[in-house]
Amino acid sequence: MIGSLLYLTASRPDILFSVCLCARFQACPKESHLHAVKRILKYLAYTPTLGLWYPRQSSFDLHTYSDADFGGYKVDRKSTSDTCQFLGNMLISWFSKKQNSVALSTTEAEYIAAGSCCAQVMWMKQQLLDYGFTFEKVPIRCDNTNAICLGKNLVDHSRTKHIDIRYHFIKDHIEKGGIKLVSVPTEEQVADIFTKPLDEQTFSKFRRELGLCEIE
Repeated sequence: MIGSLLYLTASRPDILFSVCLCARFQACPKESHLHAVKRILKYLAYTPTLGLWYPRQSSFDLHTYSDADFGGYKVDRKSTSDTCQFLGNMLISWFSKKQNSVALSTTEAEYIAAGSCCAQVMWMKQQLLDYGFTFEKVPIRCDNTNAICLGKNLVDHSRTKHIDIRYHFIKDHIEKGGIKLVSVPTEEQVADIFTKPLDEQTFSKFRRELGLCEIE
């Protein structure tokens, strides 16, 4: 059941967080996990015509969202990173993944997520370059101002030296002009749909902004 749902997330990003969370318990599932999976299946049965829409008249500007749920996984207190990338209004890439280490602050969790997003953006820029499209200062929208300041200026070493050095490459790309970190209000952070459960109104709002609509 989990394998089939993971396959379906390629066209239904609205179930990505729920499916990935259930997938963490595949090794030793309990009855409660089975009930959770059945709820996902009921949701899919209720929304069979939802799909991603790619309008022809959309712009071709590359922009991204990055977010993290600090300590949201109650089993080992690891945070969840999630990002989504758009070309204009068209969603072209998304992922939700538990971080490898326990973050000691919200800033660290958000900064690690932004680093993962930066790596994805660099790969996408290289792929699009093969088709003749060049992008500079691709915005990565983050709702944590401390993480944005950390990416722009790594002066406060006493508080940041414990963060693995591989995540600091984002500062190098900011200085080169490849990307830029942009602040976005939490209520407009589309990537929230990949990090934690949301109320129905917020979930429906972000689902529409991802480009999911009724396709007959």
